[in-house]
Amino acid sequence: MIFDNLNSLTLAIFAPILVLIGILGFVIPQNKSLTSGATPYNIFHLLFGLIGAIIILTGNEGAVRAFNIGFGLIDLYQAVASFANLFPKQYFKWTRVDDVLHVVIGALLVLIGVFGQ
Repeated sequence: MIFDNLNSLTLAIFAPILVLIGILGFVIPQNKSLTSGATPYNIFHLLFGLIGAIIILTGNEGAVRAFNIGFGLIDLYQAVASFANLFPKQYFKWTRVDDVLHVVIGALLVLIGVFGQ
């Protein structure tokens, strides 16, 4: 079964959520959203959600684990980049809600990726 560990279960839930967030970013007006809603940020979520979904469908546990750790590190970087005015802040236009979500989700994904056997 492809959901025989925490890494697989996490990505099976997380990948569709990323796709949904990307779609909602295009549907919800930016001035009504608690999160960024910038077009490049929405595309980022769609792209990584689709990559995550493809990886979960392969059943490759190493790739699932690598995605969770890698995306978690990307999320943590985004929080740092937001505060330090680093790339791609000017394109993604993060809000403080994005920053909090990046820290929490990023840390959880890294922990699950490392310890979720």
